[in-house]
Amino acid sequence: MSDFVCRLGTPSGEVVTRIVEATAAADARFQLEREGFRVFSVSASGGGLASVLPFGGSARKRHVKQSDFLLFNQQLSALLRAGIPVLQSITLLKTRSASSALREVLADVEEKIKSGIPLSEAFEAQGIFPRIYTASILSGEKSGALDEVLLRFVDYLKRSVGLSRKLRGALAYPAFLLVASGFMVTFLTLYIVPRMSDLFKGLSQNRGLPTITVIVLAISTGVANNIWWVAPLILIVGLGLFVWLRTDSGRLALHKFLLKIPIAGVLIRQMATAQLSRSLSTLLSGGITVPDSWEISSQALNNRELRRRSQIVSPMIREGRGFTDSLDQAGWIPELAIDMIGIGEGSGSLREMLDEVAAFYDAEAEVKLEQLTTLMEPLILVFMAGVVVAILLAIYLPIIETISSGPMRGH
Repeated sequence: MSDFVCRLGTPSGEVVTRIVEATAAADARFQLEREGFRVFSVSASGGGLASVLPFGGSARKRHVKQSDFLLFNQQLSALLRAGIPVLQSITLLKTRSASSALREVLADVEEKIKSGIPLSEAFEAQGIFPRIYTASILSGEKSGALDEVLLRFVDYLKRSVGLSRKLRGALAYPAFLLVASGFMVTFLTLYIVPRMSDLFKGLSQNRGLPTITVIVLAISTGVANNIWWVAPLILIVGLGLFVWLRTDSGRLALHKFLLKIPIAGVLIRQMATAQLSRSLSTLLSGGITVPDSWEISSQALNNRELRRRSQIVSPMIREGRGFTDSLDQAGWIPELAIDMIGIGEGSGSLREMLDEVAAFYDAEAEVKLEQLTTLMEPLILVFMAGVVVAILLAIYLPIIETISSGPMRGH
């Protein structure tokens, strides 16, 4: 089963975007038509916001830079705000863009607009833009405030990408420590210790070797003697794990595991809460209904387990349950966030409260991220220092014992 993004006309005359799970696009279209919808377009679902920033997958996606995408939307909003028509704005930006890939995309969008296709559908047909982006454009077309919708989307994107960059930057140093320490331990184990083995054999004839030396020597010798089949085995296992993690079941298992890690699991939930709240606010600002906003926003979550848990919310809202009560059933959204959203829902200021929730959990995620990196760095240093000290003791302890016992035998 796959997810398909469907642009529909309801029996009441509204144009909505809905995500449908089906085995094929034709099955999704048949299912919706049977339910009384008029189907305008059906396109395969992407992998969330992370899968399109930077745009990845095909050759064209790999070369469309995130910075070009942000700059384009800022310029498009400015042109529309100045009163320039959509088609003329697209044509102008296509000519001025420094990105050849973006020019190619805009040329196709321009042709579709000339043939009478709406801007939102023209962008959706490219298959490289996040669903929240195309849905935002659709809402801007319906409300007549496309320039404002684009500005809200740019702000949403900047904040989401900014937190992701902070995460990568914070984890870069611990990762460097881990890799550097690993290389050092490998060098000591496979190069230094085996070359000391002849000396250890001579020392063992006179007196027994320390226990730590016997253990380290056995590990080092075993690895050195079997490196020709151990290394390919590790490579094959690593490659198999990499391929498995690229499957739906592998990613789901990995994301479930990440949620169970202390501190890291809480950080993932907080980041997801901030992202979800901000995308909901962006879509609701454009006039998209709560169920449709939830479907689009939850499908943009990077963690597949949280995405899976969120699937039960939209049907409950459509059945008439309250938004806050439905959120509680997902089982992963923090209680404080649910309470804040409940206040916003009850007071009629849901969109404004979602912005507050997003800002609050952005700040909480930054604090938790700092705690995580503060904890990781000393743990890695202490662990690797312990390994290195053990290897050095294994090398020098027999020599020190031999030197210290020499004068006593001579005396």
